[in-house]
Amino acid sequence: MYHSLLKDEKLQNDYTVSPTLFENDLKYLAENGYTTVVVKDLTDYVYGKKSLPEKCIMLTFDDGYYNNYYYALPLLEKYNCKAVISPIASVSEKFTETKDISVTYGHITFDDMKEMSDSGYVEIQNHSYDMHSLKSRKGVLPKAGESDEAYKSILTEDVVKAQGLLENATGKKPTCFVYPFGAKNDLTEKLIKEMGFSCTLTCTEKPNIITKNPDSLYELGRYRRDRNESMQNLLTVSYTHLRAHET
Repeated sequence: MYHSLLKDEKLQNDYTVSPTLFENDLKYLAENGYTTVVVKDLTDYVYGKKSLPEKCIMLTFDDGYYNNYYYALPLLEKYNCKAVISPIASVSEKFTETKDISVTYGHITFDDMKEMSDSGYVEIQNHSYDMHSLKSRKGVLPKAGESDEAYKSILTEDVVKAQGLLENATGKKPTCFVYPFGAKNDLTEKLIKEMGFSCTLTCTEKPNIITKNPDSLYELGRYRRDRNESMQNLLTVSYTHLRAHET
């Protein structure tokens, strides 16, 4: 799980890494026989349309920063890798309207999304329209004391609005909901499934075992990529978790 890519070391933190680090990750994956996959690859496998590579990995970018377009897309093309990018639709809408282009703070526009999607190297998924906030609620979680009916109405309106904007931009309807901050509860997951999503991504660091059971595509875990460890170590941690899970 990546977020932002910036060259300035002063701006790098737990959620922002350098384009060089990302390129080194892609090099490592290519040299060690990994194949990058996206949500469609997983759903095609579960529903019997195709097989999965023996060593597959999913690279995801949350929030839809413009530097994903500026830095990540050319590197994905260079190393023949794919990634899932999940923009905050309301923020992309704003930057589409203002045409404010900034590698540092900008977000991808709908035109950028179209170009990335058409390239075949990027899959666009839903990260909410305007519920990526900690102000009134944590992400898409219900507020304290909020009725189930009111919550369903608010969540549905937001997510469906994002769906429409993203599908209109790319010509492809998102099939995966990526939880802002990884925040969810049982009702949230139930409502997201009712909206037709076949996959959900969390921020929980855990291994994913994909089977022919469609339920295995929900609440997938992800390992946050920061600048403090190597890709080799990150994969070692994930394999250790997987072995512990299997035993």
